[in-house]
Amino acid sequence: MAASGHDAPRRRPSTPHWLFGDQLGPHFLTAGDDGGPGRDAPVVMVEARSVFRRRRFHRAKAHLVLSAMRHRAAELGDRVRYIEAETYREGLRKAVGDGRLTVCHPTSWAALRLVRSLDGVTVLPPRGFLVGTDAFRAWAQERSGGRLHQEDFYRWVRREHDLLMDGDAPAGGRWNHDHANREPPPGDAPTLGAPAPYRPREDEIDEEVRRDLDRWEREEGITFVGRDGPRRFPASRREALAALRRFVDHRLAGFGPHEDAMLAADPVMRHSLLSSSLNLGLLDPAECVDRAEAAWRAGRAPVESAEGFVRQIAGWREYVWQQYWWFGDGHRDRNALRHRAPLPEWFLELDADAVGARCLSTVLAQVRDTGWTHHIPRLMVLGSHALQRGWDPRAVTDWFHRCFVDGYDWVMVPNVIGMSQYADGGLATTKPYTSGGAYINRMSDFCGTCAYRPDRRVGDRACPFTAGYWAFLHRHRARLEHHPRMARAVRGLDRLADLDELLDQEAARGAGPP
Repeated sequence: MAASGHDAPRRRPSTPHWLFGDQLGPHFLTAGDDGGPGRDAPVVMVEARSVFRRRRFHRAKAHLVLSAMRHRAAELGDRVRYIEAETYREGLRKAVGDGRLTVCHPTSWAALRLVRSLDGVTVLPPRGFLVGTDAFRAWAQERSGGRLHQEDFYRWVRREHDLLMDGDAPAGGRWNHDHANREPPPGDAPTLGAPAPYRPREDEIDEEVRRDLDRWEREEGITFVGRDGPRRFPASRREALAALRRFVDHRLAGFGPHEDAMLAADPVMRHSLLSSSLNLGLLDPAECVDRAEAAWRAGRAPVESAEGFVRQIAGWREYVWQQYWWFGDGHRDRNALRHRAPLPEWFLELDADAVGARCLSTVLAQVRDTGWTHHIPRLMVLGSHALQRGWDPRAVTDWFHRCFVDGYDWVMVPNVIGMSQYADGGLATTKPYTSGGAYINRMSDFCGTCAYRPDRRVGDRACPFTAGYWAFLHRHRARLEHHPRMARAVRGLDRLADLDELLDQEAARGAGPP
């Protein structure tokens, strides 16, 4: 009883907070100036089967997402109401009825429309990124309607966050050390010989997830693509922190030089494998870049490697997130090159064994087996082939979203529509990213034992990337012949005495596996 004789005031119950399956780190549950939920707020999580019914996801991705959600629920214990339902709406009705909820800004336009359509749901600002949307809007508006160059944005982020800076100057005297991070793979070894990345151990939650996925396939008509081998990526905060430590302490120092190289027997090389943890919300980008900078300042990593890693997160990842919202939901429908061809069955099914071109077969097998490849195979093998063949960019975007463990709408729309497929006509990049076989030969060991030769345009041994490159330039000559970065390449068409033969050959190749 209170000393005054009056009843003590009752504490108002906290509003429940809804966690999406990509908001799994502790920073989504901390109180803050944005009205965050705080440490005592009850939590609601909904596992909606309709997500997997609408799209045919990679089985390893489905496993990772469900495992991560259930691991987070286990961590939260009695604080969480975890609902398995057909849809989010159904799950929320079971969890809170008509009650109020808070939720951090979702990561897709579709999810944002959903939460805004629900009565009683308060949408908090986004978390899990370095730059707020209001800050980005102010920066973009200062560009006076000009292009939003990624390099300008990256430098601004570095200054704003005092990241890899020595006073007003960039660490190491350069903003961008990309020139030092483009070395081809060593020619005398099948691997880089790097320390192994962190590998999680599966537990009873993973066993439960695998049983449920089997049952969904057997009884509910939900289908997947790809293989669900032992889980390779973190599904909990503890595992994600262990993976970050492993990378920074043992792999960051050698990350930079071969960042853009490819090796058939070494798909991981020195890459961090942290993208899925970042995109699930298990890691915060600030802690990743801060640890990389600390390693450089302690003399445990060269500035080129630290900067290359920081640029991937504070530069490109942040830039892609902001582009997704800046350009609007209609960005996914852009098709400046008017590419309409459907994705062929062998590609949709990840049928690497049907493909003769070693680069494409190797990379497609990596996706089939793990749901992951690093950024260069994505851009310069998978994306480049799709661009050369004129596949529908929206379908290509959906494929990347479904088939990669780190693939989300906000990630893939700007990356695929804007960069990989040049479907927005240059809003995000200054040129189409595609090449002939010479680039792949220089930056990988794929070509040595391939049935095709990178220097052949026509004939039985004609490289599909070399021939496809020239066919692409011919198809879009009118658009690209005055492009400042493509005009010289387009003029090269005039030197091809076998151009007609090449075009007939590529038309005959059609959508079949190369």
